Amino acid sequence: MTEQVWWYVARASGIVASALVAAAVIWGLLLSTRVLRDRPRPAWLLDLHRMLGGLAVAFVVVHVASLAADSYVEFGPVDVLVPFVSDWRPGPVAFGVLATYLLMAAEVSSLMMRRLPRRWWHRVHLSSYVCFWAVTMHGATAGTDVANPLFRWGSITAIAVVVVLSVYRVAVERRSRRKRPVPAAA
Repeated sequence: MTEQVWWYVARASGIVASALVAAAVIWGLLLSTRVLRDRPRPAWLLDLHRMLGGLAVAFVVVHVASLAADSYVEFGPVDVLVPFVSDWRPGPVAFGVLATYLLMAAEVSSLMMRRLPRRWWHRVHLSSYVCFWAVTMHGATAGTDVANPLFRWGSITAIAVVVVLSVYRVAVERRSRRKRPVPAAA
């Protein structure tokens, strides 16, 4: 086994984790904007959203563990747990640390969804947007594959889809609020 294997595992797992976070956010937006509303929505559609988030967590764990195992840049526990502590690109690594915490918060809140007040769950789950942007910034500034056209165009496409669906979601929510009847004064 070559000594670069951990570096390749770190790169690959980071790219896959990034793609899974993007897919989970996009799928969540598709479900929440009711783009699929006229069709029956089987339970597997929500299960797919949950699975994408869970797989993203798993690949983040592989990404961080392989960075710790790699000998090229020394990453200790503090480097991957505390933002701006790493000697190697502290700002970009901080985006990754922030994204990890936000992803974990979204996942834990989803697992506890039935035990949390809906408003709390929703607020924590909205941090997925910030997680997506932090992952994107981490990949664009700390990642070594940013020059790869496939990575670059995949990231640009994911950003465009998230922006379009987010704008659509806000527009749909505003329109539905205007259509709601105003309750009569008592």
